Order: sequence, then structure tokens, then C-alpha cells
Amino acid sequence: MAASVSYLSSILFKTLREAPADAETRSHRLLVRAGYVRRSAAGIWSWLPLGKRVLDNVARIVREEMDAIGGQEVLLPALLPREPYDVTGRYTEYGNLLFRLTDRRGGGYLLGPTHEEIFTQLVKDQVTSYRDLPVTLYQIQTKYRDEARPRSGVLRGREFLMKDSYSFALTDEELAAAYGRHREAYIRIFTRLGLDHRIVSAVSGAMGGSASEEFLAPAAAGEDTFAHCPACGYAANTEAVAVSVPAADPAGHPPLEEVATPDTPTIETLAARLGVPASATLKNLLVKVDGEITAVGVPGDREVDLGKLAEHLAPATVEVVTAEDFAGRPDLVRGYVGPQGMAGEAFRYLADPRVAPGTAWVTGANKPGAHARYVVAGRDFEADRYLDVVVAEPGDPCPACGAGLNLDRAIEIGHIFQLGRKYADAFGLDVLGRDGRPVRVTMGCYGIGVSRAVAALAEQTADERGLCWPREVAPADVHIVAAGRAVQTELARDLGERLGAAGIRVLVDDRAGVSPGVKFADAELIGVPTILIAGRGAPEGRVELQDRRTGVRFELPVDDVPTRLRKEIR
Repeated sequence: MAASVSYLSSILFKTLREAPADAETRSHRLLVRAGYVRRSAAGIWSWLPLGKRVLDNVARIVREEMDAIGGQEVLLPALLPREPYDVTGRYTEYGNLLFRLTDRRGGGYLLGPTHEEIFTQLVKDQVTSYRDLPVTLYQIQTKYRDEARPRSGVLRGREFLMKDSYSFALTDEELAAAYGRHREAYIRIFTRLGLDHRIVSAVSGAMGGSASEEFLAPAAAGEDTFAHCPACGYAANTEAVAVSVPAADPAGHPPLEEVATPDTPTIETLAARLGVPASATLKNLLVKVDGEITAVGVPGDREVDLGKLAEHLAPATVEVVTAEDFAGRPDLVRGYVGPQGMAGEAFRYLADPRVAPGTAWVTGANKPGAHARYVVAGRDFEADRYLDVVVAEPGDPCPACGAGLNLDRAIEIGHIFQLGRKYADAFGLDVLGRDGRPVRVTMGCYGIGVSRAVAALAEQTADERGLCWPREVAPADVHIVAAGRAVQTELARDLGERLGAAGIRVLVDDRAGVSPGVKFADAELIGVPTILIAGRGAPEGRVELQDRRTGVRFELPVDDVPTRLRKEIR
């Protein structure tokens, strides 16, 4: 079966010697330089012919594995009515991330950031009986989110291509089975793509539901941090790392004692003044949760991870208090806030698990220039809620075995959730059960960043010479370079047609007026896994084969090339 043969002389294609000035990541630099994408506006990218091929190859692999687990592909609109998102509250919860529109009649719309509501409505309209379930629907479609700081090229844009699928089932057992099938399909997808990936525990956040796991591609350019244990294999997004500190007897400490500590508004100055380690002090960060003043207590040697806090409290909005907030609250003494007498009264108090009942602390006395020691959790104050909200650090104890954790950066490429009945409850998604009575449907949600996977692959596989695609996603199987003379160009074109007829995808660089050196550099920049060079040996019917990844080269007769390449591709 014949495959495609493309000629660079007739493709919309242009490489750049220099990367864009704003390119911070390897994938951003190389995808632009190699002529795969071009910036249209901040966070908005055009995919050029070679880039579209890679994007389509990723989507094809995703489709094949989704179809293999019984997924049915649909295509829902990207322009969505406001009403379903009002029903779930997410029209407001998404805040500034949402692109909102009004039509000429005054109707409210949005560009879809994700489609739980619309899929739920579709199934409510189409499915009426237990006989129709379980069912899995999916789509590959552009999503829209108004990122405040789009960056890193296609890694973090305002529009992106995503596969989102949804399972609908009668029972929690059927939901767990669908979740398991998606999990295995994701492993196959990312393995076929050639992505080094990790499966880590995650928090569900605004999505709701119970079980939640992320698929992460380790990369220095990643915006996620995950913890993993070299001793037992535990792995989790740092937002999901659970810390457990046993409670102690609050009566085992001296009475609370106030001490004068002028000019010590920071943990460092306080620890130095009292001669105690920072870990013995209690830091109380004031934030606003949906406008309500809330204090977050953590050990003084740790920082509050605001992203982690926001995930725990989603969909609520979390903001750090400002000087104006203190101006209206004389009971809040800036730099000297403590929970004693204040928790549950002046503010809601959230505490990290390290601030366990029975632990004693040095903290603010709620008076200028004064702190209190022997402030005991469970005796002098109570936490309204315990949440693990500190910034994770290397060496923190593994929740599974107690060994020290390692931290690494990664790109999120997939996320799977057991949503449960959150959206079914919102829309009254019931079907007739086996006994003729209505049964509330339970749901799962499963996403893969298709365009993001392209960037993640570029981050993981590129080298100092350019992109270096795994064969199954590359824009071609072989890149033939004609060194420049007529005999070399003729051989390159003839060989390209022979290989195409043999079912091999071929890219031929037959550009006139381009030096051999530029063509060779472009071939390495483009990153097709096999490069064939029609050079000095062309008059004798010989070409040079180069493995793009290893750089190994050797010469062989033209007649041996099809057999050799078919073997490599298999």
C-alpha cells in the first residue's frame, strides 16, 4: 500500500536559525525553529504542515486506543450556552479563565474549557434505560481557557487540543471498571507515543469525585512538581502528598506565656531573638477565601503552597490579604497574629497536619511587639480543618514507608477522575433500573492533552541538534536529503517514490538553491528518525543512511534501502 511522499520544495515550510526571543523552553524554541508552529497571538498557535502531521499522529494513537476500550467518538460544540454552567456553578467558579460571549440577542455563551455539563445533558437526552449502560463517549476537540500568562509555546496556551472522555454507569463497580480500562489505555497511549511518564495520585479539586490520578511526563520545563519514593515506589503530585502526625497530650506543656519581642515581625527575627529553631514557631498566613478572612497555620520553617491550598478549597477563590484588609481589622496585628483566642472567632483557622493536637508553638500574641510561647494545639486553639498545604521539600517522609521523598518537575499529559454523581445530580441524570425504578447514573472523566503531548515529546526527546521524534509520531519515516547536484536530486526523488510505493512515509528535501550544509542542519532540526543522504555515492547508486537519534551513519546500495527501512519500521 502506497504511503505519502512529500517534497520540501512544495511544502509551506521555513526553518529559523534563531529561536524567538520569548522562547523559554526547548519545545517552544525547536517547534518554532523547525517550522512546526507559528505564533498567531499570545497563547494562540497555528500548526503548519509538518506540525499538523505530528499532532494528527498523536490524535490517531489516542483514537485507536480509545476505540479499543469501546469508546464512541462524538464531536460537541466549542461554543456553548451559559445555562448548563450556571446549573453547576462553574460559570462563576471558572472566574477569569472563562471566555464569555454574548450573541446579538443578548444570550450568554462561553468557549468550552471542558465539557462535563454538555456530555451529561447529551446522555440524559439519549439514554433512558439500564440496557443502554455502561457507555463511554469521547471527543478530540479544541478547548479554551484565558490564561493570565500564556507561555512555553503550546505547553500553556489559551486554546489547546484535548481528548476528553466520559464514562456513564449504573454502579460504583462499573465506574471503577471504566476507570481501570481508561488507566490501562492511557498507559498504552503514552507508551506508543514514546513518552516517559509517571502515574501519580492527585487531588480532584473543582472536578469533584473520589479517585484521581495524573499522568506526568518528567521534564525540566514542567510546571507540576511530583514526589516519588525511591524506597517503595510511592508517587503523588505534591498537592496530594498526605502527611500524618500523631496527636499528643495537650496537658504535657507549661501554661501559655507571653514574651516581649519588639521588632520581630518575621520568623527569622523571632527565632533569633528567642533562640529557638524556626521549626518551633507557628506561621499564620492570612488569606481571603471567597472574601472571608482565613488563617492558615504551618510550621515556621515551611511555606504555604497557595496552589495546594487552592486545590483543597476549590471551587472557592483564594487570595492573600492586602494592607487594606488589615486597615479595616484592628484586631489583626500584622506580623503578630496567633490562633489563641482568635481561631473560630476573628477568622476561620486551617492548619497543616504538622500542627497536630498536643504540639506546642511560639506564635504571635495578637499584640504589637509580643509573642506567646507554649501555645498548644487542642488546648489554646482548635483548627477548623486540617489540610496539607506546605510546599513539599526533598526528604519529606514518604506517607507509605517513611523514607525520604525525591521531588521532580513534570508536564501533566493526562488526568483521570472518578467523578461520581456530581454532574448527574446537577442535571437529574436518571435511567430506569432493572426493577423499573429510576437509578442515578455515576460518571468518570478522563483527559489527555493532545497538543501538550507534542510539546512534552519535544522536551523529552530533543537534543542539541534539534527535534528527535519517535517513529510513530514523526511527520515521516525517512527524510531524504539531496545534496544538490542534478544526479543526486534525481536519485532522491526516484528513491522517494520507490519507498512511498512500499508503504513508507517519505519527506524529500529537493530544494534548489539551498546548500547541502543547510539541508543537513534542517534534517536534524526537523527530527525524522531516519535520514537518507543522496551525496557523493549517488552516481554509483549508493546512499548514506543516518540514524537521527544515535548519529550512526553507513553507506548502502539504493536497492537495499526499501528492505532495510521496512525492517527498521517494523
